[in-house]
Amino acid sequence: ACFRLLCSLLLPALFLSGILCICLVVLLWGVRLWIQRKKHLSSAGRHGKQPLLVAFFHPYCNAGGGGERVLWCAIRTLQKKYKNVTCVVYTGDRDATGEEIVEGAFRRFNIKLIHPVKFVFLQKRFLVEASLYPHFTLLGQSLGSVFLGWEALLKCVPDIYIDSMGYAFTIPLFKYVGGCRVGCYVHYPTISTDMLSVVRNQDTRFNNDAFITSSPLFSKFKLVYYYFFAFMYGLVGSCSDVVMVNSSWTLNHILSLWRAGACTSVVYPPCDVQTFLDIPLEVEKSTSEYSIVSVSQFRPEKDHPLQIRAFAKLLKEKRVGQQPSLKLILIGGCRNQQDEERVNNLKSLCEELGVSDDVMFRINIPFEELKRHLAEATIGLHTMWNEHFGIGVVECMAAGTVILAHNSGGPKLDIVVPHEGHVTGFLAEDEDSYAETMAFIFSLSPEKRLQIRENARRSVHRFSDQHFEDTFLLSVEPLFK
Repeated sequence: ACFRLLCSLLLPALFLSGILCICLVVLLWGVRLWIQRKKHLSSAGRHGKQPLLVAFFHPYCNAGGGGERVLWCAIRTLQKKYKNVTCVVYTGDRDATGEEIVEGAFRRFNIKLIHPVKFVFLQKRFLVEASLYPHFTLLGQSLGSVFLGWEALLKCVPDIYIDSMGYAFTIPLFKYVGGCRVGCYVHYPTISTDMLSVVRNQDTRFNNDAFITSSPLFSKFKLVYYYFFAFMYGLVGSCSDVVMVNSSWTLNHILSLWRAGACTSVVYPPCDVQTFLDIPLEVEKSTSEYSIVSVSQFRPEKDHPLQIRAFAKLLKEKRVGQQPSLKLILIGGCRNQQDEERVNNLKSLCEELGVSDDVMFRINIPFEELKRHLAEATIGLHTMWNEHFGIGVVECMAAGTVILAHNSGGPKLDIVVPHEGHVTGFLAEDEDSYAETMAFIFSLSPEKRLQIRENARRSVHRFSDQHFEDTFLLSVEPLFK
């Protein structure tokens, strides 16, 4: 009797599930046909050979970070190589015109495009803002990106789609509904095995609140959520035809999550090393003031508070005797109101530690000013834990500063590594080790510092624009076949 009851309940449920799955497949197929028809109708009005539409999904293309430098270099590279390509950028930067965005790319990154770019302005970028999802942020932003991707697809259906900002959940949408060949450039995995270990070990970090770490139940629940998300992330990522990653650290994580080794390659981000290498390198003249410069966007993971605390500790220990004064210069981009609030909080921290007069904030500055600050600096400072790559680290080394970066991620594995057996810079992990290492760097003779700076400069040629262009074209070639 129980078996009959189970069958009478289970069979209709299975039948209904099957019908729903078939309906969903038919619906998706219908939407795909409609999208393709829409594309053919929009291109039918134009005459001659149709250009290949290559679209980049980059909702924050007007921000001034390393990810944006990759975007503009990739577009310039395709424009150089392919004559029949029109590049499209999906962006949510509706507060600027296309001309202003292109001008901003030239002003900030010294990148001049060969041909005009078509911009598709998106209305729903707020759906990928972290502030909209105080809880389940990863899942919220990922689902939000699908809706934003749908808006992008309705406005313009490309031949080739490249996610250049890390919204992997848009990849299946463009591949299976849009009928596009798809690729992506991964700056850092949305979730990583490191993040899983942080939750598993109940560590408190910027993305793991103290109330979760203090509760075994909440920690277990978050761990299950992270494992589920990692599974989904691996599923959508594996849909890519071409996967480019920016460092060995990112490669290891993406290979373990996406399992798409055959189409995955490391493409180091383009760093404008030549412009910085043009800065003359000579033994420092005696000076009454030394500067320490940090170059990174004002985001929580960049850990600017660590820089300020380590600097305050250094000042406390250095102010014995008549030594040159020290200045910390924080250079970075602010994308939105949250970033601006973060800067205000950092200024409050400076006041609290009594170092306001010694810390300078330079926000969204022109390229020439960035170059001048780096040319004058003694130390280049970087504090992000598990930085996926670290363009700012490379720029500091090319400009001739003595780099002090975090002992993890890209800086540890790819950048601040010995070159031909010689030291290229230093690594640290916490407030004490940063303060101690800065004191050690200042204690070296100018000649010894020059030696380290020269070694660092020789090591950064592998991160040049030219090297990026070669490896990028090699990686995306399958999309153009």
